[in-house]
Amino acid sequence: MINRRGLSCLSLSLYNEVKGSQGEDRMTEHDAELFNDSLERCTAKPEFLQRFYDLFMSSSEQIAVKFKETNFVRQRRKLKASLYLLIYAMEGKPEGIAHLQRMAEVHGKKGLGIANWMYDRWLECLLTAVEEFDPHFTPETRTAWINAFREGIDYMKTHS
Repeated sequence: MINRRGLSCLSLSLYNEVKGSQGEDRMTEHDAELFNDSLERCTAKPEFLQRFYDLFMSSSEQIAVKFKETNFVRQRRKLKASLYLLIYAMEGKPEGIAHLQRMAEVHGKKGLGIANWMYDRWLECLLTAVEEFDPHFTPETRTAWINAFREGIDYMKTHS
């Protein structure tokens, strides 16, 4: 998909297009390993999260408005922590599940009022940044990232 500013975010039917490598909805051990390794490579570069936010905010005026008063040093720190806590949530660990529940509340109708389509755009732009920053990025890596976020995004959409 090309947005009106010419930035390219990956065109997806999002996580519906990919099932785990075993045809499962849950992330496999192999997906988790690929995701973890890729996440480490990307977050080792400070520009990674800034690039993601540049892509995300420039993808829509409605999204940009949501970040109007944002302290991005703090926001990037929070996102990095959330990426790691998501792993705990997908493993069923209480601290990860609690974090996901808090995120749904903060981003929901009573909080920031994030529309469901924005979660899909978020993942599209994150995948674009990952592809740019992970020198070992492959279609399999992309699948691992989608599988890592599928359940969390579904949860955010249905509980916010």
